[in-house]
Amino acid sequence: QLQLIESGGGLVQAGGSLRLSCAVSGLTFSGYAMAWFRQLPGKQRELVAAVNSGGSTIYADSVQGRFTISRDNAKKTVFLQMNSLKPEDTAVYYCTARTAAYSSAYEKRYTYGGQGTQVTVSS
Repeated sequence: QLQLIESGGGLVQAGGSLRLSCAVSGLTFSGYAMAWFRQLPGKQRELVAAVNSGGSTIYADSVQGRFTISRDNAKKTVFLQMNSLKPEDTAVYYCTARTAAYSSAYEKRYTYGGQGTQVTVSS
């Protein structure tokens, strides 16, 4: 059975860093695109970053230059390194998997998702 398990969320002060991890089981990880989405309080879920099977990445403008998405195919894990965090980054972060090689900015194109991990940035 497919599972995506996120970890690494927590409380951090503005300017700090966190590293989210998403461990995947039950699918052929290396051939699939992966993405992180987030849901801010009272808002719709939005793309944070995505990485395709070849390692190419896309980022939301709001996190470009501060966040880095990466994947370790051997460990079936995708990471989101978040630096220079801001209070407006406070959200629940979700790891998602798409059963295709190319990433997308649209959540509906991702078939699988995790339960989410809370990130809170204090000012």
